[in-house]
Amino acid sequence: MNIGIDSRAAVWYRGTGIGTYTYQLIKNISLLDKENKYLLFLEGNLDFELDENFKIRKIEKYDKETFWEEVDIPNILTDTGIEIYHVPQNGIGLPYEKNCKFIITLHDVIPYKMPETVGPQYLKIYLQEVPKIVPMCDAIITVSEYSKKDIAKTLGYPEEKIYVTYLAAEDIYKPMNKSVCKAKLKEKYGIEDDFILYVGGFSPRKNIKGLIQAFSIIKNKIGNFKLIILGKKGRSYYDYRDLAYNLGLKNDVLFPGFIEVENLPLFYNAAYMLVYPSFYEGFGLPPLEAMACGTPVIASSSTSIPEILKEDALYIDPKNPYDISEKMLMLIEDKKLYQNLKLKGLLRSSCYSWKKTAAETIMIYNLLKN
Repeated sequence: MNIGIDSRAAVWYRGTGIGTYTYQLIKNISLLDKENKYLLFLEGNLDFELDENFKIRKIEKYDKETFWEEVDIPNILTDTGIEIYHVPQNGIGLPYEKNCKFIITLHDVIPYKMPETVGPQYLKIYLQEVPKIVPMCDAIITVSEYSKKDIAKTLGYPEEKIYVTYLAAEDIYKPMNKSVCKAKLKEKYGIEDDFILYVGGFSPRKNIKGLIQAFSIIKNKIGNFKLIILGKKGRSYYDYRDLAYNLGLKNDVLFPGFIEVENLPLFYNAAYMLVYPSFYEGFGLPPLEAMACGTPVIASSSTSIPEILKEDALYIDPKNPYDISEKMLMLIEDKKLYQNLKLKGLLRSSCYSWKKTAAETIMIYNLLKN
């Protein structure tokens, strides 16, 4: 069977959830599938070897302002012999002319559920394209049972044609010597105090304001702890910075910006805990990445997050900064709870693997063939 994959996110969007998904999916399919033939539409290069049943079709980059504007331009499928074409980035970039079976990975329907939290360009493209794309699909892959039900209900797509394949922490996320990691962070970023960590986007959906408010409530009780907020400084950054300043936390809430993937394990391992207070997630990778490093996780009790983390995180009501602050203080003061969550998190993260994600995706391809 000849399978085409829109692989642009693996290079252009690396470091995000969708970029990580596309990168790891291709890498692990290449390790597992020696039977089917694959054609990857790609600009740039992957940093791993592909087997001989993989070919690359080099494509042009148009230098649009955002990733979503760039991938909104479909790849040309004519004369490729493709029988199944897979678009991993929410279907954006699927051709309108259909001459083979189509499958997309639709990670969530956040632009429908919380449009006010989505960037204007992505919101416009998503709401314009997804209603056209979904009816053309022979199957949809998504990343949680929660998202599956959301997609079926919101877009009217049959549940029996939606398949769930969970994501996983990459292999680089593993326990490392905490002292060594802290020394490297001091050298690279000037960070030397104990810290509470947030990793993710800057969308209002991520509830960074609630996290900063919660941190301010307990700051005087926890000594020299800092709050470190990692991520590309989006439109909301100045709101968060100003909130921290207004709460007297100018030197206690730090925004190092976007961190290269290879340096993220240093932060996860050096952190005392990860707090992930998001209002809405289709999956949410940072908690699993932290758990894989042996770092306890406090997470939102909403949407897909409990489905993924089970009983192995400390849950909070994301709408209640006092609940967030109470759980953070509890985890700092209760060493037994801390050690328990550390071990449970390591076990939880080990339940997910990219090889399993890839194997399940290959099975879906084979189902579509019949």
